[in-house]
Amino acid sequence: MNLKKLLKRSPYQIILLSFAGLILIGALLLSFPISSADRTWTRFIDSLFTSVSATCVTGLIVFDTASHWSLFGQIVILVLIQIGGMGVVTVAVSFIVLAGKRIGIFGRDTVKETLSATSTGGIIKLTKFIVKCIFIFELIGALILLPVFCKDYGAKGIWLALFHSISAFCNAGFDILGSETGSLTTYAAQPIVNITIMLLIIIGGIGFLVWDDVRNNKWRLSKYRLQSKVALSVSAILIFLPALYFFFFEFSEYDLGERILLSLFQSVTTRTAGFNTANLAEMRDAGRSLMIPLMLIGGSTGSTAGGMKTMTLAVLVASAISAFRNKSDVEMGKRRISHDAVKGAVAIFFIYISLFLLSGFIISIIENFPLSTCLFETASAIGTVGLSLGLTASLGVVSKIILMVLMFLGRIGGLTLIYATIGTKNNPMSKFPLEQITIG
Repeated sequence: MNLKKLLKRSPYQIILLSFAGLILIGALLLSFPISSADRTWTRFIDSLFTSVSATCVTGLIVFDTASHWSLFGQIVILVLIQIGGMGVVTVAVSFIVLAGKRIGIFGRDTVKETLSATSTGGIIKLTKFIVKCIFIFELIGALILLPVFCKDYGAKGIWLALFHSISAFCNAGFDILGSETGSLTTYAAQPIVNITIMLLIIIGGIGFLVWDDVRNNKWRLSKYRLQSKVALSVSAILIFLPALYFFFFEFSEYDLGERILLSLFQSVTTRTAGFNTANLAEMRDAGRSLMIPLMLIGGSTGSTAGGMKTMTLAVLVASAISAFRNKSDVEMGKRRISHDAVKGAVAIFFIYISLFLLSGFIISIIENFPLSTCLFETASAIGTVGLSLGLTASLGVVSKIILMVLMFLGRIGGLTLIYATIGTKNNPMSKFPLEQITIG
């Protein structure tokens, strides 16, 4: 494909192709012997799965990241996480800007779609601000984690601090502490690790436009965009309400301090992060079931997080409230929400729920695993979370392909995939006759 043909494609197609290209490059690199600890070739289906999981900042794995991959392989995974979290287009634009080149209208429009911004005005300035903030937050996170990991692992702690800071900020969920140590479960009572990882997850998943509002308006919340207000309020509700459940019903055997940390961490990590400080298999069915909708909802629009997004949930709830009140318009925060936004939210909800249920059902039939376990895995995949009940590593090729499709869709977004493959059309001048039907 030459550059001329590429430029004729829509921004949605550019986003899709850029992620697909990065995944393929990552899969090839990870399949080479230099990427594995024992210097042997890795099966392409497994290297592809790892590349998809890293690029789509999910965290589902078929191999233990610490023991199977060499330092080179771990670096490849970390680069995929960083680019996948920032967005391939955002990274490309950053390099173009650094090279002193100008970005045309098409490039600005593509960046706008990548960041889920409302307009192209000031988009390059916003991109520079976002990239700068990403590296600052990740560096601060690594510096805070450094003393703890260096104390436990010596000089290796420098690499551990950097890896986990980037992985947490990008909501990826990959860790290199090793399955033998129980991942972050060994730090379940360590406040510095817990609080730092949680803050990185929240900041990375809150949305880039929220950062812009914080920069411009500081504590004057009334001047924030509606999208920022919704992202902050819904995120707070989805963190603290589930944490209350976990506190009272899941971790009652722990002392107060560790109980608070465990409860908050499991609530935060379901927001597409994928780290865990508790053994999920030992939790109640109700607790694991609560995690499924949290994973499906995910983070906020225009962030490193995946899932249906907090704005989608807010629009659906507002739409239902408007229906209850028999109002013709959907209202939120003393503003009317466009019908296109409502239709988009309904479409995203339908796509996620349908694929989540259908994929779980198919994997359950193919692998002969309990449906509830398979649904947990598919919710984790399409929400780009990475939490697992230990099912992924034992899946066959078909089931792995299903999870890869879910992860890819969850990262680029359902509507992006539809617009990239089908395209968008303007409303036709002629319309079908109106027919009244009864709902409910």
